[in-house]
Amino acid sequence: MRFKFPLLALCAALVAAAPAVHAERLKDMASIAGVRQNQLSGYGLVVGLDGTGDQTSQTPFTVQSIIAMLQQKGVNLPPTGQLQLKNVAAVMVTTSLPAFAQPGQTIDITVSSIGNAKSLRGGTLLMTPLHGADGQVYAMAQGNVLVGGAGASAGGAQTQVNHLSVGKISSGATVEKAVASNLGENNQIRLELNQTDFATASRVVSALNDQFGVGTATALDGRVIRVRTPASSDARVSFIGLMENIDVKPAAASAKVILNARTGSVVMNQAVTLDTCAISHGNLSVTIGADTNVSQPAPGSRGQTVVTQTPSVEIKKDPGKVVLVKGGASLAEVVKAMNSIGATPQDLLAILQALKAAGSLRAELEII
Repeated sequence: MRFKFPLLALCAALVAAAPAVHAERLKDMASIAGVRQNQLSGYGLVVGLDGTGDQTSQTPFTVQSIIAMLQQKGVNLPPTGQLQLKNVAAVMVTTSLPAFAQPGQTIDITVSSIGNAKSLRGGTLLMTPLHGADGQVYAMAQGNVLVGGAGASAGGAQTQVNHLSVGKISSGATVEKAVASNLGENNQIRLELNQTDFATASRVVSALNDQFGVGTATALDGRVIRVRTPASSDARVSFIGLMENIDVKPAAASAKVILNARTGSVVMNQAVTLDTCAISHGNLSVTIGADTNVSQPAPGSRGQTVVTQTPSVEIKKDPGKVVLVKGGASLAEVVKAMNSIGATPQDLLAILQALKAAGSLRAELEII
């Protein structure tokens, strides 16, 4: 019993030292299993282009598609001869089918050229079936393509604003088949947190049980929470609406440093701290150049002008600096220490990796 007070004091100190975390709506922290979008795609043709379509000599699939389409319309083409089309472009049509979408509803689609068409401006997408991952048709697309760019060319010169090979059609697809949903099966749903965290999952369970009664929610692991729902669909929808607006304080995020080796970007969250350490940094620059000298012959002589170059190499080393960072330094102190030694974002990549190797960086280091 004599260790009870020091333990409580230690817990109170840790809570006081933890960074403040604001409450968030449960809707922003988690999603409901089964309530999701489904990607659809289809292959189609855009016609009516002003000479900016595919060059059919280089895109034979466009010609094959036109021949197959015309044959379905009852038009028989002679086997000889090569079609030279300039107003047609082969495209891929993509969209996302919203959750609970019903037949007859319309959705927006994106039309993207897959050939060498110069522009889709002014074109019309012919009827295109959109398939899901299971190969079934869930929507039919057709309409006039709207392109947000512009371009012009004359005498070999050309100019272009934005992208001309991709366009959109608002409400360009009609849903033909609904995706089956098992929401509320066995009078329960499953909440899936956006980030796996056992402390946050426990807080969500407590908030739901406090709001709707003990036994309403049960955590299956650090990400999935099982929630009991009413039996009727009307009451279930009302229950989910209330549940999504419950405010929950998520647990503090783990300390993490993200390094982008391609761009030199470094992002740290507020939980990053350092143990006591010394950081030294010195810049070494090497400059290689060449001085051009011109030697002119004397007047009246038969000499020639001679151009010579004198190479020069200069090595400059700035004086190194050593900065002492005390243990438990906050994010602001870490950034201030890095700036004081003149470290660039690219230098930070090497410095932070060295700190992690030395055991002074209290954070997970992730390189993307």
